[in-house]
Amino acid sequence: MAESRHGPRERMVFSAAQLIRRDGVGATGMRDVAAHAEAPRGSLQHYFPGGKEQLVNEAVAWAGRYAGKRVARFLAGLDEPTPSGLFAAMAAQWTHEYESEGFAGGCPVAAATVDRAATGPSTREAAAAAFATWSGPVAEALTGMGVPAARAGSLATLMISALEGAILMARAEQDVRPLTTVVTELGPLLDASTVSSR
Repeated sequence: MAESRHGPRERMVFSAAQLIRRDGVGATGMRDVAAHAEAPRGSLQHYFPGGKEQLVNEAVAWAGRYAGKRVARFLAGLDEPTPSGLFAAMAAQWTHEYESEGFAGGCPVAAATVDRAATGPSTREAAAAAFATWSGPVAEALTGMGVPAARAGSLATLMISALEGAILMARAEQDVRPLTTVVTELGPLLDASTVSSR
């Protein structure tokens, strides 16, 4: 699934993110990443002199940027942007994946956070930065929909943490129920946060 227009370094970062989201950090080896990226094994040391920790941290950063950029795409797909609509779109990405491809994958940032003891303290910092890279655009989108700026950051945290928990539960249960539940239950609360709803 790595795009050929990207060089070996970019493909390896992408591949690391894909393998981490499926297998976790501990089970993702450098050779596995090179094979998945169809990159020469010798290029690992060249591009990632900091070893696996550097590669994991870059994969986590990539995942945060990817999630942050998806917010604009979700908004563009909504006829009338609302906080609940944005959250439903965020969850629908996962619901669709699980219904069409199974429950093998999760969020690479969450996986790296869980496995951080095996990867070093810099990975925890990379994961925190990735979540911030994602929550910033969510908060911005909420503000654009009429949520007071003082509340938008808190609601972005709520949305992302609810989504991450639902992803984890959906994988454990092999059922999309947790995803549909958080969308149903959080939707009214999110929409009630807009200034025009008061």
